[in-house]
Amino acid sequence: MLNSPQDGKEAPLLPPLSPALKGRKCLVLDLDETLVHSSFKLIPQADYVVPVEIEWQWHNVYVIKRPGVDAFLKRMGELYEVVVFTASLSKYADPVLDKLDVHKVVSHRLFRESCYLHKGNYVKDLSQLGRPIGETIILDNSPASYIFHPNNAVPVSSWFNDPHDTELTDMSPFLADLTEVSDIRGVLDGGV
Repeated sequence: MLNSPQDGKEAPLLPPLSPALKGRKCLVLDLDETLVHSSFKLIPQADYVVPVEIEWQWHNVYVIKRPGVDAFLKRMGELYEVVVFTASLSKYADPVLDKLDVHKVVSHRLFRESCYLHKGNYVKDLSQLGRPIGETIILDNSPASYIFHPNNAVPVSSWFNDPHDTELTDMSPFLADLTEVSDIRGVLDGGV
């Protein structure tokens, strides 16, 4: 994990943009409480159960998908280079994403070790991705996650289990429109 943005890294977090995605902006998606909700407590209607080893003991993590997440990911994968950037550990997030990414649209996965620990919060520093900052959007339920780049953020409410939530579906047309904007920071003024 990185401690401050001043550390500077020789290599960006992401490899060069794939030729198949040339011309696309980068959409960074948070995982927990944005796309899914997970719990160690039994959730009878869980979409899947992921076994995770923590301190040499296996625990079941019960995962429910936010309404509309499958169609949302599919659509965003048609428009963007999709990156899931989570402050969670890969041993939990990787198997969740293996099940969640049914359309295979997530180009890259970044985990806690790629975050900066800043004032007790895990911050996702978009300037370290290796993508033009004016073409990088982050969708996250935690404002602390994008504190370095509020003008790149599309805030989303935290989701736990509301079966009537429509936020991802409602957000799709707006995100589709952003693909036509040369510098998204002029649209996303940090106060959306």
